[in-house]
Amino acid sequence: VACGWHGGDPHVMRQTVARAKALGVAVGAHPSYPDLLGFGRRPMQITRQEARDYMLYQIGALRAFVVAAGLTLQHVKPHGAIYNVAAKDRELSLGIAEAVKEAGGDLILMGLPDSEMLKAGQEVGVRVAREAFGDRAYNEDGSLVSRKIAGSLITDPDEVAERVIGLAQGRVVAVTGKEIRFQADTICLHGDTPGAATIARRVRERLEKEGAQVRPLDAFLGRGI
Repeated sequence: VACGWHGGDPHVMRQTVARAKALGVAVGAHPSYPDLLGFGRRPMQITRQEARDYMLYQIGALRAFVVAAGLTLQHVKPHGAIYNVAAKDRELSLGIAEAVKEAGGDLILMGLPDSEMLKAGQEVGVRVAREAFGDRAYNEDGSLVSRKIAGSLITDPDEVAERVIGLAQGRVVAVTGKEIRFQADTICLHGDTPGAATIARRVRERLEKEGAQVRPLDAFLGRGI
């Protein structure tokens, strides 16, 4: 759930948490750079301490609504540019991971497999989840193709479903045509992708058809120490 700095506001946060509760869906924080105008998709130069404070502030804001609804915050997934920059920036990643640790509650930090962000999370002692993207194109190094490049976003439900099956098996074809391999714990489908609801239904249908079990992330990873 966006925490107000790239999208959303207190009213939307409350409404979204209430909707998640009604549907039995776990809630996670989606903090970003302070960039409403650019929807959090413009890189910024910030320090490790600034990253820590920005993340902690946003996590706390959403958690207030989560607690008010009688729920528990499950995970933190940085949004947009800060997610992509942190994947290769150790100092930025440490600031993010420290905020997640400081926030408490055994939160799960999401990031790209083998990214600096997940390494930082493991270093500071938080649970981490390797994330794959069903509706985004990949570079050969496992990073996401920039949204500025044509073909970076995949919107055909059948194509996304096929990619998710591959990702669940640890493989995906990069934009170059080369197959790359990595393990993932969770798969992202963007809510602002055209036809997102149809895509999600198709993905669920394919996963069930292939005999895959869709499980809550917290149960899948197990509790931390």
